Amino acid sequence: MAESATSPLSRLARLNGAADAALDAQLIEICSSPTWATLVRAARPWADAEALHAANATAMAALDGTDLHDAMSGHARIGKPKTDDATSQREQAGIDGAAAALLDELHAANAGYEAKFGHVFLICATGRTAETMLAALRERFDNDAATEREIVRGELRKINDIRLDRLLHDV
Repeated sequence: MAESATSPLSRLARLNGAADAALDAQLIEICSSPTWATLVRAARPWADAEALHAANATAMAALDGTDLHDAMSGHARIGKPKTDDATSQREQAGIDGAAAALLDELHAANAGYEAKFGHVFLICATGRTAETMLAALRERFDNDAATEREIVRGELRKINDIRLDRLLHDV
């Protein structure tokens, strides 16, 4: 059976054939690190979704501290999704309906984390509740900076994988 124009394989083929600037624009929507976008693009052509995910993992592993900061800069604070950003709203849907007191705790914990580490608390929020995100934030607060940087790298990779899948599967 032939692939439809909107199948994941046909979308992958279009991404593989896209001009560098056009692809970079799409990739920057997934991860705001220009270095990450360049590294993922350079891994073309991707044979399948697994190859695209492997390019994400390889690119994430190669990012230095400045690149990680660039990647984190595209993310809203946990508990405060960007109101004009459907991706942010979707990914943080777990805070919907959370009690005001819980959200206040989350905001206070975020402020403490940011003061300690110098960046937003980053977690793959998809499928998580406000309670589980707050628990993870508290658990990670005692990490040293190097440990936390590697956890953030892993969380960014998970977020990017989800966003790459949406790029291949959404209309």
